[in-house]
This record gives sequence, C-alpha cells and structure tokens, in this order.
Amino acid sequence: MSATTPSRLPRFAVVDVETSGLSTRRHRLLQVGVVIVEDQTVVDQWSTLIRLRWPLQRLGPRRVHGLRRSDFKDAPKIDVALRDLATRLEGSVFTAHNAQFDAGFIERAARRSGVTIDLQPRICTLMLSRRLDPEREQSHRLADLCERYGVVNGRPHDALADAMATSEVLPQLLAAHGIEHTDQLEPLYDRR
Repeated sequence: MSATTPSRLPRFAVVDVETSGLSTRRHRLLQVGVVIVEDQTVVDQWSTLIRLRWPLQRLGPRRVHGLRRSDFKDAPKIDVALRDLATRLEGSVFTAHNAQFDAGFIERAARRSGVTIDLQPRICTLMLSRRLDPEREQSHRLADLCERYGVVNGRPHDALADAMATSEVLPQLLAAHGIEHTDQLEPLYDRR
C-alpha cells in the first residue's frame, strides 16, 4: 500500500491480560500487553506488570502465567498502568481473543481506580473464529488458532506474547470473513 493510499482497515489495539484468576469480582489484573496494528503491520507494542496492592494478594495459577512475586517489585500502580493503556488504545479498535474476558478485567480495574478507559469498538478473535465454524467442529483456543494459521507463540500466557500471537491470527480471520474495509466490521463488533 502506498503512502498516499488511505488505510482500508482501522487501527487495531490487540490486547491480552494475565490475571490472578477468572472472576472479575475476586481476582485482579497482573499483566497487560498491547500490540498496535496499522495496515496489517505492527507499529507499536507495550507490556506492563501491575504492582500488587498488598503483600498477601494472591498471584493465582503460577503454573499458568509463570509470574512470581519478585517480578512485581518495580511494576507501576494500577492507575498509572491503566492511564498508559488508555492512551495507547485511543483511536483503535480494541481487539482480544475472548474480548469479554480481557475487557471485563480492564473495565473493572478502571472503575476501581477511577480511570476512564474506552474499549469500544471491540473485536473478539474467539467470536470471529467460532463464526467460521458454526458446528463447533474445531477448537478455537488461541493455541489451536496459532497452530491452524502457522503462528508461533513461544511464550503462551505472557500478555505481550499472546497479544502478538492474536495480532498475527487477526488478519487470517478477517480475510476468512472477507473483511477488507472498516465498514464491513460493523456486524462483527462484540457488543457484550
């Protein structure tokens, strides 16, 4: 695409979070990763751990995310991390694999911290994949999509690595849906 040709697709902010568990009420954000994609090219990436609020806060399934208490020593406070995240998301389509999960944790943390963050419009790569397989004959986990589309994710359950993997799966899913222009995305937005 030449420099004078306008982009046909929006800017995507592909996000992944690692949490201390699965409940937005009882568990907390531990890590956020963002990959910014414009014209199917990664133009920025960012990741942060989030400082634990108190010494006894549980980290959750360490066997899943691999995070240790010492990893959080220099991490920013949640309000600082969320303000930085909000700035990075401006003007982008929030995109995640299981967007309801990732957005739910971010929105809950933002409310608790008094930070305004806009996660609309929203695209869910899990939903995009499931729409291609209405009979649910295949698995739609991120790891399985990576394998299906030839994407290598060397560090599953690391927020930035999973966001990068999702950013590489996204164009495959958009192409499979025949999406070439922004206006074609409207029926695919996740409004949950």
